Amino acid sequence: MYSDQTPGLPFMKMHGLGNDFVVFDARAEGIDVTPAMAQAIGHRQFGVGFDQLAVITRGTGDAHLTFYNSDGSLSAACGNATRCIARYLMDDTGRDSLHLTTARGDLAAKDARGGLTSVNMGHPQLNWDEVPLAREMDTLHLPIDGDPTATGMGNPHCTFFVEDAEAVDLSGLGPRAEHDPLYPERTNVQVAQIVGPDHIRMRVWERGVGVTLASGSSSCATAVAAARRGLTGRAVRIDLDGGTLHIDWREDGVWMTGPTMHVFSGSLTPAFLESLT
Repeated sequence: MYSDQTPGLPFMKMHGLGNDFVVFDARAEGIDVTPAMAQAIGHRQFGVGFDQLAVITRGTGDAHLTFYNSDGSLSAACGNATRCIARYLMDDTGRDSLHLTTARGDLAAKDARGGLTSVNMGHPQLNWDEVPLAREMDTLHLPIDGDPTATGMGNPHCTFFVEDAEAVDLSGLGPRAEHDPLYPERTNVQVAQIVGPDHIRMRVWERGVGVTLASGSSSCATAVAAARRGLTGRAVRIDLDGGTLHIDWREDGVWMTGPTMHVFSGSLTPAFLESLT
């Protein structure tokens, strides 16, 4: 399939607060990503390594984004990757706003100045069947030890409010909650400590990935859950292991603002690609 003369497959390595991504720009030429291919590229010893892989294609807006977790599963939403790609596309086109499409729906992105990028992640999904959960229940208080809150942001979330986020064994709690029977599609897991009425300290276990330094959709879900419980206002600062995001739950959706970084561009070699067949 590939020869020594065949050019490799170009990619970009990006991150938002250490939440890292491999990104393929497939607008000019399609790329057929399989779950096995995503897994192989995502391996941090035998591949490149990432929390999510993102593919940019042409769409009804400025671009369409498709996301894969490091276990090869699809994810409808990835907030930090969306911000990274929005920054790349804005730098490429010279524009300061974009209309992006994802499996989550249409997302607006804009330059927030000062090196920051904002994305509207859409309205939160608050009903049990939207998250989704396995049966009808109050999403504000789940019948799970720790009294978490369920929120959908195009992907499912389970937020635990705790006294000390640092003290939680996230590597133990994360997989238990991710695979809880109440979540038929598994779930992302957050432990959130309320620091003040507009300030949250949060740690993240991502579905299909594990512990990550940051997560945009998790930050949005936690901000919504905290506001619904009356623990904070609708605009909050969220401090994650990798840095700070600002979340603002407005009438038109949940806006997320923070820094991005395009670390390097590279190319998967023909030999590596051949090993995947």
